[in-house]
Amino acid sequence: MNLLQLFTKFQDNQQAIEYLEQIRWSKEVICVYCNSNKTCKHREKTKTRWQCWNCKKSFSVTVGTIFHHSHVPLNKWFMLIALMLNAKKGLSSLQASRDLGIPQVTTWSMMHRIRNAMATDQGELLKGIVEMDETYVGGKPRKDNKKDDDNKGNPRGRGTKKESVVGAVERGGNVKVEQVSKMMLNAKGLLAFVRKNIDIAETILVTDEYKAYSKMNNTMAHLKVNHSYEYVNGDIHTNTIESFWAILKRGIIGQFHKVSKKYLQQYLNEFEYRYNRRNLETQDVFNNLLMRAIYVK
Repeated sequence: MNLLQLFTKFQDNQQAIEYLEQIRWSKEVICVYCNSNKTCKHREKTKTRWQCWNCKKSFSVTVGTIFHHSHVPLNKWFMLIALMLNAKKGLSSLQASRDLGIPQVTTWSMMHRIRNAMATDQGELLKGIVEMDETYVGGKPRKDNKKDDDNKGNPRGRGTKKESVVGAVERGGNVKVEQVSKMMLNAKGLLAFVRKNIDIAETILVTDEYKAYSKMNNTMAHLKVNHSYEYVNGDIHTNTIESFWAILKRGIIGQFHKVSKKYLQQYLNEFEYRYNRRNLETQDVFNNLLMRAIYVK
């Protein structure tokens, strides 16, 4: 759903509330506190709250959702969701703040709530031809500053100070990414990631020549490409996962500039969610995210 469609459909907060009510309660309104169907709408002018005759509590459609306890109108929440879904390489909170007329700190908090909704389940295990790789995420290192005695550069590879991320992608299908400690980039840690996210019996795993992948041969069908000599050998390559890393890093460097270790997984959730629904209609993706926003833990 693009911004023009959103603006036309949700010109005020009441229209957004009615749409969320339809998403949450398609047939009958259920009390969010006691699950009773003995409910009725308040007689107030705004008509945003419901009354339960069983537990005697009043509630709105946003109770228990990521929109709860927010003073931002729901139609602006919807616009922010659309902006995030349509931004392939991510959207900074500063840009969203300017677009929506909301303070940057508030926008940042809203975006993290949305990212939490993007990660409410693990989905099906990957299978078929699956490419797996690890990478390092962080701000683009600056050139050496001679005036800074503490600047010792930022080494490439496993000596870097950046955060380590492991990912696997199904050819033509979904991707799964996870923030891990550098201590987990060994045979045991990578195998644990495989068992959690990949259907071992139905998969041919393709990796690079990193030695920690060598023991995968004892667990599943495993092919590898040696990047010291070649990047593609027929169907043996890791170009798909490398393409995903390129999108992720362009977002980190170009949009967010810097992402802390504490919140990195939430940003990974956002990129994973968008990538896995790249072939769906935008209206379906928007509604799917609203459902997740309602039932997020």
